[in-house]
Amino acid sequence: MAESTETKSTAVPLVDAVLKALEILDCFNLQETEQSLNQLCDKTGLYKSRVHRLCGTLIAAGYLVRTSRTNYRLGPKLIVLGKVYEKTNSMRSIAVPFMKELAEATGESVALFVIDNMKCICMAREMGPSRLTYAINEGDYLELHSTASGRVLLAYADEAFVKKALEHEMIQFTPTTVTDRDTVRAELEAVRECGYSINKEGREIGIAAIAAPIFDFENKVPAALAVVGPVHRFSDERCEVMLKHLLDATTKISRLMGES
Repeated sequence: MAESTETKSTAVPLVDAVLKALEILDCFNLQETEQSLNQLCDKTGLYKSRVHRLCGTLIAAGYLVRTSRTNYRLGPKLIVLGKVYEKTNSMRSIAVPFMKELAEATGESVALFVIDNMKCICMAREMGPSRLTYAINEGDYLELHSTASGRVLLAYADEAFVKKALEHEMIQFTPTTVTDRDTVRAELEAVRECGYSINKEGREIGIAAIAAPIFDFENKVPAALAVVGPVHRFSDERCEVMLKHLLDATTKISRLMGES
């Protein structure tokens, strides 16, 4: 009989072997495209023999490729699944045309974020036409408490999730990063009142962002759209102009997502 486990968050039995295999795939990212057997063991906490068997299975299925005797990279099967996801994800396909327009109108990079576990992940991005832009990649993860998009997503999330998110360690990335939980909660209330979040150097020195929510047919917020760029181009006057373009884009996307 296959191993299974059950978490408190769901009544559906979870297959342990599948979860562990997915943990291995989650070890890869744009900064670490190749992993050794020892690195995978360290990151997953699994025994070497088990990681070796799981990697062998993933290789056979096309989800990993072996680059040397003990090194691995993601396999071609993931490209197929990624393309299928791109074509069937309605929010992404709806948002991208408006993101292109927004990047052109503001001159800055534009990114679409959703919550994944206790972080936000970039689902799509459009680079601005300016020579100096903020480079963010699809698939990049950012913290919720220290980013404009993260605060927007937290502001409209259910209370149980917000409480859990704020229980996590809030890292001080810059001198202006807000890590006090009461202050973060006050900022989330402010986001709900004004409908957007502005963050200047809260995550990275020299970088600023404005983010606003995208609503769906249930009037929930599955995503946040952000304009991101060098902080010196985010003066109060220019923020006002960019915010107008941003809110216009999120309003149009929300309508197409079925916002009532």
